[in-house]
Amino acid sequence: MNTTAQLKLWQQGIVKDKFIFEKAPYPECHAATIAETKKGLVAAWFGGTKERNPDVCIWVSRLVNGKWTEAINVANGVQNDTLRYACWNPVLYQVPNGDLFLYYKIGPSPAKWKGFQRISKDGGITWLAQQALPDGILGPVKNKPVMLSNGNILSPSGTESGGAKIHFELSKDKCQTWMITGPAGDGKTIKTLQPTILVHKDGSIQALCRTQNRAIYETWSKDNGVTWSPLMPTSLPNNNSGIDGVALKDGRLLLVYNHVLPPGNLAKGARTPLNVAISKDGNTWYAALILEDSPISQYSYPSVIQTEDGMVHVVYTWRRQRIKHTVIDPSKLILHEIKDGEWPKLDGYTAPVVTGDTKDL
Repeated sequence: MNTTAQLKLWQQGIVKDKFIFEKAPYPECHAATIAETKKGLVAAWFGGTKERNPDVCIWVSRLVNGKWTEAINVANGVQNDTLRYACWNPVLYQVPNGDLFLYYKIGPSPAKWKGFQRISKDGGITWLAQQALPDGILGPVKNKPVMLSNGNILSPSGTESGGAKIHFELSKDKCQTWMITGPAGDGKTIKTLQPTILVHKDGSIQALCRTQNRAIYETWSKDNGVTWSPLMPTSLPNNNSGIDGVALKDGRLLLVYNHVLPPGNLAKGARTPLNVAISKDGNTWYAALILEDSPISQYSYPSVIQTEDGMVHVVYTWRRQRIKHTVIDPSKLILHEIKDGEWPKLDGYTAPVVTGDTKDL
């Protein structure tokens, strides 16, 4: 098994690495999200007995004076006195110079869920009443929307009914109304989920996707998200787990994901290690960090932003028991090119052997 000293060889650039909470009133949590407001950082996740269980709710915490507040329950799936569904996949998005949006899903399964939102006008301290999104609009399914140079907001979405198909939802009025754009495919040959949006220096948009096809797939838009290129595989592997990325202020692209190629021809692989890669062009990627490498899975479903001070903040699932918050100084990263999809070897570091199963992924 790997030692902490060995892992530190892959952790240059990490400024802080702490749990948001140590104990919670529920046994499992997952699908964290983070946003920066004028009053500081806000994080959310879902927690309950187990994913899909009707008692799963959305929880929100704020970073105040360097400490995360006790999480508050902001959404549940109660339909009536006899029916309750699970809540799923919160996504926080701070509209520039506007409101803080919290998107989430309620339903019995991803194929049958519906999109909802709550809005905060004070940086996540208080929230307006829950609103259902319009029929046909799901909201972001895992990763944050992005404001484009023309002022439009592009939201990464998708459906899982009849196959796994991504699409995008475009707003010209700061998240008040939406129109659907983007590649759908049949959801059966190429099964794509949960895109993350990277805006390049030249204005082109690259969306990277979780898949059930053993690789991260990409699609590009040259017209501010109205039309998109056919989905194609990248050189990076995927274990059918969520990813997230951000375009940095210096123009580089940062991606957080499990650099795991599933064994044999399987679509699923263990959700460990959890990796960070950097690219200048979205094509050639460089290994930057390993956030977690224990063979005890899982470390997954990252959410990443860059704050006004230039620091990169990542929140992610830690073994479904806690949410971890990591702060990264991107100027301190040491990069090693990823060739042929292989995470590069580093003298003095030996990766642990992962034997965890994938039944709960």
